[in-house]
Amino acid sequence: MTIALKGIIPVMLTPFTEANTIDYAGLERLIEWYIAGGADALFAVAQSSEMQFLTLDERVALARFVAKTAAGRLPVIASGHISESREDQLTELASIARTGVDGLVLVTNRLASLDLTGTTFTDNLSWLLDRLPKDMTLGLYECPAPFRRLLSDDELAFCADSGRFAILKDVSCDLATVQRRVRLTSGSPLTIVNANAAIAFDAMKSGAPGFTGVFTNFHPDLYKWLLTKHQKHPELANELSVYLALAAMAEPMGYPKLAKLYHQRLGTFACVESRAVDFDIKERFWALDALIDKIIEGQQAFRAKIAAADTETSSPVGRSEQSTGPAYQ
Repeated sequence: MTIALKGIIPVMLTPFTEANTIDYAGLERLIEWYIAGGADALFAVAQSSEMQFLTLDERVALARFVAKTAAGRLPVIASGHISESREDQLTELASIARTGVDGLVLVTNRLASLDLTGTTFTDNLSWLLDRLPKDMTLGLYECPAPFRRLLSDDELAFCADSGRFAILKDVSCDLATVQRRVRLTSGSPLTIVNANAAIAFDAMKSGAPGFTGVFTNFHPDLYKWLLTKHQKHPELANELSVYLALAAMAEPMGYPKLAKLYHQRLGTFACVESRAVDFDIKERFWALDALIDKIIEGQQAFRAKIAAADTETSSPVGRSEQSTGPAYQ
């Protein structure tokens, strides 16, 4: 049975120790931080998890640990096929499927080249679908590495019509594409969840029911409020969406190590070790600490505004105004 996958879905970090092994104590704290921040599902073993730099054994152990720690409190999905041949990919995917995760995510650039002509994608996908567990919820991920391969409309329709897929992590970064995809998949189990902060708010309003961008590793609670409360406070929501888009512009400054630096400040884990980013990001990107200071300052300011707005809405005066005042219509 295909489970519904939507809402705020953080692309999880993989904390490492100084010895470059997975820091499971830190990972457990990170999982609890996501849940406390309002996450609706967790996406383990993704590019943010540095999956291209993990062995298959590490990917399997990572997915199993996240599923066990989440303990049914929210769905856990995981990708992890990084090989070239479909036989090797099947081995990887079948291994992840046995970890207890709720959904298995297929990476689009593993199923075909950048060339959108021909039937390579659907041929390879059909081959895998015939061999993967029929009762496993599946997803699709337009992972940007080693190259970004967006699905064509025909390929997306094929996936939607199959009834096997619950989610596409959309990395088109184009609102018109997201809107078209929402229309194409209407009536199917397949939902389109955008990953780009610049269009996050408009995508939500266009029917893409969630967000799964990298800055869910900084403030998932703010994205959750934007998704669930924007209709009650449209002006504040628009203001927040601008902040979220601008904050996410820091991503090229050494992410995912950038996010690990932020979580080191929070005390989630002690080490910022990254296999994907092997240089000192503070040395390369000057004033990085000051930039994180500003991101945190913005978080605090918007959390205060949100608290005030939610309090006003829920108070007797607020309810009275909501029923009669034009500002709430």
